[in-house]
Amino acid sequence: MTIEASQTVMTGRGQRGLRGVAMLSMVLALAGCGGGPTPTTFDLSAPSGFGRVGGSHATLVVARPTAVQTLDSDRVIVKDSSGALSFLGGAQWADQVPALVQTRLIQTFENASRIGSVSAPGQGITPSLQLVTDIRSFNIDAASGAAVVEITAKIVGDASGRIQRARLFSARVPATAVDGPGAAQALDSALSQVLVEIVRWAR
Repeated sequence: MTIEASQTVMTGRGQRGLRGVAMLSMVLALAGCGGGPTPTTFDLSAPSGFGRVGGSHATLVVARPTAVQTLDSDRVIVKDSSGALSFLGGAQWADQVPALVQTRLIQTFENASRIGSVSAPGQGITPSLQLVTDIRSFNIDAASGAAVVEITAKIVGDASGRIQRARLFSARVPATAVDGPGAAQALDSALSQVLVEIVRWAR
């Protein structure tokens, strides 16, 4: 009797253990399925062939743009009429927006071929000037259906640290649709306008 009772208890514990493993496996399986499809990744472009830009022999360093936490991500942002920000499902950028904007801004300067040299910080170049930017807006305005890009730029004397010039650049481009491809295309077009204006201004 004692042995049988002991075997019954052991069997009950084993069954409970098996049930626990099965439940855990089910939870993990559901968690894996809950991730949904992989978002489509979109990139931003660096404009070129936009006409003559005045020359300069300056050595320019382009700092990584600053941005509020919501914009400092790889998500496509939609802003509604109340000002609330949300992520556009199924779409993401190829990198975090500030890093991507910095890279495309440097490439736009290079495409213009009208400045001594341009680079990101930490590349062994002693700059004469630094370009400091802040991304104020980089989103789709749901109320108007337009892509909105706003970037402030400052030219800073690298040795003195004095701000020589400052300006706000902005562009609005209608989006064909508030979905991944429509939003990405409109934001890319709006950013291209801003990048060209910054390069012309900062020469």
